[in-house]
Amino acid sequence: MALRARALYDFRSENPGEISLREHEVLSLCSEQDIEGWLEGVNSRGDRGLFPASYVQVIRAPAAEPPPAARYANVPVGGFEPLPPPAAFKPAAQQPPPEPFPPPPAGYPFPPYGGSYQPSQGSDDDWDDDWDDSSTVADEPGALGSSYPDYEAASGSASGRYRLSTRSEPSLGPRGAGHPPGHPHPPGGGGAAKSSATVSRNLNRFSTFVKSGGEAFVLGEASGFVKDGDKLCVVLGSRGPEWQENPYPFQCSIEDPTKQTKFKGMKSYIAYKLVPSHTGQQVHRRYKHFDWLYGRLAEKFPVISVPHLPEKQATGRFEEDFISKRRKGLAWWMDHMCSHPVLAQCDAFQHFLTCPSTDEKAWKQGKRKAEKDEMVGANFFLTISVPTGPGASLDLQEVESQVDGFKAFTKKMDESALQLNHTANEFARKQVTGFKKEYQKVGHSFKCLSQAFELDQQAFSAGLNQAIAFTAEAYDAIGDLFADQPRQDLDPVMDLLALYQGHLANFPDIIHVQKGALTKVKESKRHVEEGKMELQKAEGIQERCNIISFATLAEINHFHKIRVRDFKSQMQHFLQQQILFFQKVTQKLEEALHKYDSV
Repeated sequence: MALRARALYDFRSENPGEISLREHEVLSLCSEQDIEGWLEGVNSRGDRGLFPASYVQVIRAPAAEPPPAARYANVPVGGFEPLPPPAAFKPAAQQPPPEPFPPPPAGYPFPPYGGSYQPSQGSDDDWDDDWDDSSTVADEPGALGSSYPDYEAASGSASGRYRLSTRSEPSLGPRGAGHPPGHPHPPGGGGAAKSSATVSRNLNRFSTFVKSGGEAFVLGEASGFVKDGDKLCVVLGSRGPEWQENPYPFQCSIEDPTKQTKFKGMKSYIAYKLVPSHTGQQVHRRYKHFDWLYGRLAEKFPVISVPHLPEKQATGRFEEDFISKRRKGLAWWMDHMCSHPVLAQCDAFQHFLTCPSTDEKAWKQGKRKAEKDEMVGANFFLTISVPTGPGASLDLQEVESQVDGFKAFTKKMDESALQLNHTANEFARKQVTGFKKEYQKVGHSFKCLSQAFELDQQAFSAGLNQAIAFTAEAYDAIGDLFADQPRQDLDPVMDLLALYQGHLANFPDIIHVQKGALTKVKESKRHVEEGKMELQKAEGIQERCNIISFATLAEINHFHKIRVRDFKSQMQHFLQQQILFFQKVTQKLEEALHKYDSV
């Protein structure tokens, strides 16, 4: 018998791939399995598409289903009275329908039913995200097991490789509700047992907190093998939590961009020579290799700000100015990669730096290994090792205050960086065009005056004519100095600002992950106070939130440390170049002045 469902509420489709429903309408279901809270089916008008699972009730054949029938798998058998038939529901005007799950983005390619579901890689988060403070509670039959992280040596595993897991509570549907939202609790639910509640899942399944695996980790669903070499250690430093320093720091230069060809000259590209200081062996990499590495690192490290690469360009890729500018941008990128205690030691990054350019087989093997890395998503957080013992715990209110302060700081810095970048760009444009033109116009005017004076054939006026002509040449040279100067001082400042604008664009997502974890802790504490959750379960959630908080604060401290280093160095360079520039201008004017001494 075909699966059918009855619509409990009206639903109006708003995105491609969705269908509208009318209350009491009977639909045919393609499958009873939902995709992130959405079902696929055919309505009475023959339209096929997606609709919210919470808006319908599956119609089950009495002989085929064990009694009593319950729509939600997490409702205790016999614990609640059956839901009334659809006709007994209140009219829609008196009882609003539940809020559906956020629909997939417009134009999202829905997979065939039963296939793997891959959320969009884009992030819908911004600075003013709602941190899901109004989360709901789900009633469950007695949850078993502790929520503390369980560190167990895997039997038979190699030395230095450990099974790391967080014992999860029984799985919930995306809404995490024990009854349809918008309906009163059915009678018979009685007083909830102390362990009958759990923290709900976020409604927005496309949020960074969910896609990064942060939610699954906090709810205790992560499990994997962690090698000693994969551990990322956070230590307590003078400024608070910090990433443990790389014991073998190194740098890597990017030099000699050269144009190369393949396929008998049919395809051209630019290759950059990389020379890591810890190996001394040069390798050549194309921009596509940088781009691949960036994608892997951005996916693997959700609480680390992976620096952005210089932007791509469709045309003019082989022009000298573009190649030079890209090389400088890549040099800044490489400096930040090598300076980060975690990124610098990442296997994928080391493969990128050390694999010989001519060994295509070794490159592909390392590439596949990085792409099959299991310590991503929720499992990534298992690799983070945080301080323990007296004085190592975090005060959540203080953490929240620090993160909010950093959020305000980055927003203000982003605005200031945009303003400075615009000002510097406009000033550079004026120097290259306007200032050069104006100074050379003054020089030309002096030259015309000198030419006019040369009409006087008196010998005593020759020295004056020559001095004025030299002054004209001085102003012409000063114009050229102005045109060339932005390359020396303003361009490096704008290159640094571009790099930091990439970092600032990363932090909203990083903050969102930490905020999402903090919200789950608050919710669990509320359940403990209401007697709906065991203290041990809430402590497990808080412990996992602490891991995310330690990592977030460590990344914030690293950002401030590197920011002070970079802007100190760049401002010193800018002012030094400004002083040299005006010394050159002064020298030209003094040389012109001395020409009048012999007149």
